[in-house]
Amino acid sequence: MHEPEPLLLDEPFGALDQFTREELWQTQQDPYLARKPTVLLVAHDLREAAYLTIRICVMSARRGRIISDRAVEIPQPCDIAMIYSPAFVEMTQGLRAQIAQVRK
Repeated sequence: MHEPEPLLLDEPFGALDQFTREELWQTQQDPYLARKPTVLLVAHDLREAAYLTIRICVMSARRGRIISDRAVEIPQPCDIAMIYSPAFVEMTQGLRAQIAQVRK
């Protein structure tokens, strides 16, 4: 990475097993927190989105409209144990319910 601004990531960890993915989530935080670049992360993994971002936008299936834009209120930097916290689970389940509603 040559310090691009903005940094565009499209499913960057999608092909990895869960343990490697979670290790890279932690590794990814360090350069982000040090430099604070603008990052656009496209992810279908709700935990990944909530772990790595400060804001999540949910988009509609067709025509790509933003239907929700919310701040991630999880303290940064995260650690893997946080993905099991009640606040984190509640947030990801809320996102899941929102996406399920749009898919109907």
